Amino acid sequence: MTQPASPAGAADAPVPGGPPPPAPAGRKEAPATTRRPLGLRADVRNLSLLAVLAVLVAVGGFTRPEQFLDTANLQLVLTQASVIGVVTVGMTFVITSGGIDLSVGAIVALASVWATTLATQEYGFAGILFTAVVVGLGCGLVNGLLIAYGGMVPFIATLAMLASARGLALQITEGRTQIVTVDAVLDLGVPDAYVLGIPPLVLVFAAVTAVGWLLLNRTVFGRRTVAVGGNPEAARLAGIDVRRQRLYLYLLSGLCCGIAAFLLIVLAGSGQNTNGNLYELDAIAAAIIGGTLLSGGRGTITGSVLGVLVFTTITNIFALNNLQSDVQQIAKGAIIVAAVLVQHRTARGATEH
Repeated sequence: MTQPASPAGAADAPVPGGPPPPAPAGRKEAPATTRRPLGLRADVRNLSLLAVLAVLVAVGGFTRPEQFLDTANLQLVLTQASVIGVVTVGMTFVITSGGIDLSVGAIVALASVWATTLATQEYGFAGILFTAVVVGLGCGLVNGLLIAYGGMVPFIATLAMLASARGLALQITEGRTQIVTVDAVLDLGVPDAYVLGIPPLVLVFAAVTAVGWLLLNRTVFGRRTVAVGGNPEAARLAGIDVRRQRLYLYLLSGLCCGIAAFLLIVLAGSGQNTNGNLYELDAIAAAIIGGTLLSGGRGTITGSVLGVLVFTTITNIFALNNLQSDVQQIAKGAIIVAAVLVQHRTARGATEH
């Protein structure tokens, strides 16, 4: 009995239980160890940041041993890192997706002054926290809609939000500092509220970091974020709603700004239109030196947090040694340039191999 002719392409189909089909002519198979070097480079990068942090701690301990190594100062470093750290977690997601958010500092300022108006403080702790978070989410929503559905370039959209939020914050405060009078909020910043010697703000930062790490590394949302940043068109063809994903990411960034604004209110005990000044630069810099690729497609929460700790420690050491802020900015700029050059060299090496 004659066997029916095989359909076109059937010869290329794998035989169940048989050996895998040969690779098509002209196309090389990716080596099985492709993923391992990437993970290895990430581990090396994190270890390098830990080494830098250890050197900074040694420098601080050597130059100002009594002040720097004091428990209160170390608690202060961690507390200050918490505010910008929460912002950096949101920024890491945005950069991983191939975007940028220049408005984070202005959103923190707007959320902090809106949450500390007399009308808001009448609702106590819950009113301040709720207002800060809602304002952050609202600004993130505007950014997301303009970028995802309005077709605006992230740089332009968030730059417009930066100017608008700063202006609105100035209009609300009329240039004055708004003092917080709600004891439940102020009590979070006193030593009596510390848990096993850890300030509550640091615990919030740790919780946000843990959630961010799980979201980026262990969920579909994280995989979609990386896919959108790596190749938006391929992500779209794979069934990912790229516009909706970008909207969610800017909402997440706005949420982080709202939380950071509340932490800043606790830390400063007030709301000012100058709050969050240059936070966007610090958050971007921390994410970049931590290993998040500026062009998108790769992000690391752990590296970003280490980057925040490095910059905060540098600031603290400079302050204790009475060094001028301009020298501090030069040092930060040099670190950023070095990190970007390392990224380019790493990316070029990966492409060649």
